[in-house]
Amino acid sequence: MRKIYLGVLALYMGILSSHAQTKDTTGYQARKLKVDEINFVSAYYHQNGNNSAVTGGIGTENLTDFANTLDLQMSKLTKAGNKNTFLFELGVDHYTSASSDKIDPYSVSSASRQDTRVYPSLNWTHSNEKTGTAYGFTGSYSHEFDYQSKGLGFNFTSVSKDKNTQFDFKAQAFLDSWKVILPVELRPPGYGSGSDRDGRGSVPHSPRNSFSTSFSLSQVITPRLQALLIVEPSYQHGLLATKYQRDYFTDGSERVENLPGQRYKLPIAVRFNYFLDDHFIIRTFYRYYMDNWGIRAHTAEIELPVKLTSFVSVSPFYRYNSQQGTRYFAPYGQHNPTDTYYTSDYDLSTLHSNFVGANFRLSPPNGVLGWQHLNTLELRYGHYMRSTGLNSDVVTLALKFK
Repeated sequence: MRKIYLGVLALYMGILSSHAQTKDTTGYQARKLKVDEINFVSAYYHQNGNNSAVTGGIGTENLTDFANTLDLQMSKLTKAGNKNTFLFELGVDHYTSASSDKIDPYSVSSASRQDTRVYPSLNWTHSNEKTGTAYGFTGSYSHEFDYQSKGLGFNFTSVSKDKNTQFDFKAQAFLDSWKVILPVELRPPGYGSGSDRDGRGSVPHSPRNSFSTSFSLSQVITPRLQALLIVEPSYQHGLLATKYQRDYFTDGSERVENLPGQRYKLPIAVRFNYFLDDHFIIRTFYRYYMDNWGIRAHTAEIELPVKLTSFVSVSPFYRYNSQQGTRYFAPYGQHNPTDTYYTSDYDLSTLHSNFVGANFRLSPPNGVLGWQHLNTLELRYGHYMRSTGLNSDVVTLALKFK
């Protein structure tokens, strides 16, 4: 997904850092825009399964995704001593999907078999370092073959006087538009494939808008124990069904997926971090999820960071998820012809899953491999196993430059 030429990145970082270290000869605190850090993350993801929603809940789910993100964080002090932070992020994903190629199995390769998504974003946050209060705004954009999204966000942070309690609030709105691509056999006369190279007919666009909020409260309970409570209500409306996914009925008929045009979601989560000593930490997480489509889910995770030396740590982790599926789900060929809403997407079915892996972190005081600006290197691997037969692997590399 994400690929940035590291030599250019390092050179760019070095140039910015040299400017950021210019001395202020006026006797006042420097107020020039400076680089705080640069983060680069690259991930490779591969999955296999045999319940593709494109072909009605059967068929290959083979997919690979290569994702890269680069974020640049810069800051500047105001005359009053407050801090303005600018965070620019650029993401680029590229995927290949065997199931998407089945939208039109008679073509050599359908337009959605592979695609590249580009998604830049920019956040500005104004913070008072003395009180801990901060607020900011985010703008984002995402574009791929059949989908484009424009996003706006607001964030607010408040910290108690003793610095032991912190409240965070976020609000986001995503205004999306996507092509209503249909399976080849269900297209009416004159209906196109959605490809820009297709001159056979046009494809309509439909909106999908999402609005979400996040309320979180973190508390230092003891010097060793920290807790975090998160509530994230959200609402979606528009075209929420994926119209190139097929559904098959008990009478032998075939239709495109149809789901309600509104969806309310309410995840509630808690996190506890316990510091055993200088070498061991226990991180636990639990989340309950519910929505108006009838989905209920429980997720529990534990991570055990172990500090091998002062700058090397290994963190094995395990996550378990149990989900009660939506009332609109049925496997291949089992939908009732009288149903109003229907899907054979196994992501919305009753299932349970296991995710296990480990994170390796290297952060030496003199920089990784002796390069002072390369502050941290992390390598993470995870293996996912789902009761529906879906399995996946993901490898992630993260680099922090300061």
